[in-house]
Amino acid sequence: MSLPIVVVGGGHAGVEATLAASRLEHPVILVSPDPAALGRMSCNPAIGGLGKGQLVKEIDALGGLMAVATDVSAIQFRTLNANKGPAVRSTRAQCDRKAYERFVSGAVAQAPNVTVFPGEVIDLRLSDHKICAVVLSDGTEIDAAAVILTCGTFLDGLLHFGKDQIPGGRYGEPPSIGLSDTLRRLGLPVGRLKTGTPPRLALDSLDLSVMEEQPNDPTAGPFSLFSNVEPLPRRSCWITWTNDEVHQAVRENLHQAPIYTGQIGSRGPRYCPSIEDKIVR
Repeated sequence: MSLPIVVVGGGHAGVEATLAASRLEHPVILVSPDPAALGRMSCNPAIGGLGKGQLVKEIDALGGLMAVATDVSAIQFRTLNANKGPAVRSTRAQCDRKAYERFVSGAVAQAPNVTVFPGEVIDLRLSDHKICAVVLSDGTEIDAAAVILTCGTFLDGLLHFGKDQIPGGRYGEPPSIGLSDTLRRLGLPVGRLKTGTPPRLALDSLDLSVMEEQPNDPTAGPFSLFSNVEPLPRRSCWITWTNDEVHQAVRENLHQAPIYTGQIGSRGPRYCPSIEDKIVR
């Protein structure tokens, strides 16, 4: 029997890599600290948009899962830039996070040649300058024909809550420190990509009567060419606006914003800035 491909991490990329190896009829071991969290949506539970929407379509054309999982779990579809030309329009879906996670976990469980192994990879074994095995935190070694790292935000991950800094891959889950150290020891650069997550609001705490309703767009979607699913009930989004009073409150508290205090040493995204960036710029 041939050695397995070992996939490290069970997020979007790890699941796609695992299923791609399965479709090629190659044995594959997916190593994840929490096998119950496969495909978990870490940040805003949205799929698509002007850049990512095209990528999702390409994954779908290559036989991937993301587009189908989106169609199964979507609770709202929108066409972005609908008032502009066709070349710059794009589909975006808001998803039910739990439904997305359940569908992805089920797809991995049903895939042939796939073993999901609970554990944290902290080291890599090399032979003749090639990776031949992974080492888990409990000392277990898994021989591998190839290793695919899909660690997402977990490599030396750091969470910022205002002035507080907490090591973590995402909220409530620890970062991958051992594997980060291994990659540095091997001479590979390790960096972070910054992302900002808005606070979650309890629906029953909001006065929807003063907001503008943004209903589902029935002409948008689905994402996949292969979807044939019963859609979930659609939900509306609700739009609010800031005003001069809000802007002043933000300006008076810039000393607590990590990106302005120097706590985060990077610039925010150009096209999806934080509220403080919108006001300062």
